[in-house]
Amino acid sequence: MKLLQQKLAEYDAPQRVKALGLYPYFRTIESDQDTEVMINGKKVLMFGSNSYLGLTNHPKIKEAAIAAIKKYGTGCAGSRFLNGTLDIHIELENRLAKFVGKEEAIVYSTGFQVNAGVVSCLTGRQDYLIWDEFDHASIIEGKRLSFSNTLKFKHNDMDSLEKTLQKCEADKVKLIVVDGVFSMEGDQAPLKDIAALAKKYDAAVMVDEAHSLGVFGKNGQGLCHADGVTDDVDLIMGTFSKSFASLGGFIATDAITANYLRHNSRSYIFSASITPAATAAAMAALDIMQSEPERIANLWELTHYALDGFRRIGCEIGHTTTPIIPLYVRDNDKTFLVTHLLFEEGIFVNPVVSPGVAPSDTLIRFSLMATHTKAQLDFAFEKIEKCFRQLDIIR
Repeated sequence: MKLLQQKLAEYDAPQRVKALGLYPYFRTIESDQDTEVMINGKKVLMFGSNSYLGLTNHPKIKEAAIAAIKKYGTGCAGSRFLNGTLDIHIELENRLAKFVGKEEAIVYSTGFQVNAGVVSCLTGRQDYLIWDEFDHASIIEGKRLSFSNTLKFKHNDMDSLEKTLQKCEADKVKLIVVDGVFSMEGDQAPLKDIAALAKKYDAAVMVDEAHSLGVFGKNGQGLCHADGVTDDVDLIMGTFSKSFASLGGFIATDAITANYLRHNSRSYIFSASITPAATAAAMAALDIMQSEPERIANLWELTHYALDGFRRIGCEIGHTTTPIIPLYVRDNDKTFLVTHLLFEEGIFVNPVVSPGVAPSDTLIRFSLMATHTKAQLDFAFEKIEKCFRQLDIIR
């Protein structure tokens, strides 16, 4: 065995969980991504999806994807920079820019590539990247690739952010990067306060709206729009793999910044462009988002119902106010075990364990779709209360 394999063989955490029969990852789904899915021939309720509007099996989106394949084929065989730009890429970018209230938008192949490619290239060696400690892993990777000075502030702590800004040289570029809605905890960034501090210290702001587009605002324009800070935020990022029922991502910003990114963002320049089917699917999802606001209204009705239900049965849910609801377990082993017990009871949820979070912060990530029903939620409350009590997570 070579030295590389010897080193990697020391990593045995998955094997240890598998030996206990509790391994919760790569569960193979045999059906469409709906409120119920089939796994190993068993029907379970899906509360682990990011399809907040429940659009992944919408007939109009399927039809749009099929029509795009028939016209353009299955792929673009190159990057946007060279031979991979289609007219529907430009159409989608124009529509997204208008949707979120920016001059221009740039579509990337994935949301991860957006953050990795944008965060890594905007600031230079003498500049500052300032980030919330709970930011998404893609922002962290972008930060690692940057040559800038990187400074972390405490989660949603504006005193910490201001002290961090005070450490920066006044004449250097400062970019604050935050999630709009944090993907595991479900809480919102205080965007108005962040925008005010950015203005005070002459900093720019980038907001990752991956989990808030399609959720906030009458037509799903996101948290920046809902909080009235669109003009104060310099860059708005979004993904297509959540509410847009597709795959890809985008950054929306002013024309000057967009021009720079198109010619310097390596994950954009050196990646094959988003497929025709994914592009058309995202565009169709945008149509539905704007024409069926009742989906968003129903998602919020279910969210309030779920938050009240979990509080009633005694679950610790932190500071969430969104369709992402953390059910804190605060023990690695119990988190794996309760995920397994819930699956046996017909409930699919995702475990969040260390090193992704501290061992004392492990949780079950429970997420909602607009197409869930209150009857399904009631069934989930019953099973979650049963399993949590069985393990003394709640008493």
